[in-house]
Amino acid sequence: MKYKFLDKIRSDVMFEAYGKTKKELFENAAEALFSVICKIKQVKQEKTEEFQVRADNLEDLMLNWLQALIAIVDTEEKFFSKFEIEEITETKLKAKLKGEPIRPELGETVVKAVTMYNFKLEKTKEGYKATVSLDI
Repeated sequence: MKYKFLDKIRSDVMFEAYGKTKKELFENAAEALFSVICKIKQVKQEKTEEFQVRADNLEDLMLNWLQALIAIVDTEEKFFSKFEIEEITETKLKAKLKGEPIRPELGETVVKAVTMYNFKLEKTKEGYKATVSLDI
């Protein structure tokens, strides 16, 4: 399982993302985010963008990663459907994003921000799990 949505709250969207590795966890969290923002399966992978994020620790890196992706939607008007983490440490990541310019027919839910409500990133027996809440 890559991710699942939780229905503990009504005004926000909450999901858990999973990964055997940090790389897989971050890719799956981005996919979960964009499955809320747009019809991800219909987003063409016609343009590739290099992307880097930094933070003080792994938890903040996840928050910064998702928040930066939301910012790209808002400022550059792009949707993405493929996320390839090329390098990741506890404090930085480098990724390639594949997608296309926003087309209104692909839009779903406007995500304003990642919130701290019940946010958690943890190591599990299977790998990693992140619980993320999105302000919509």
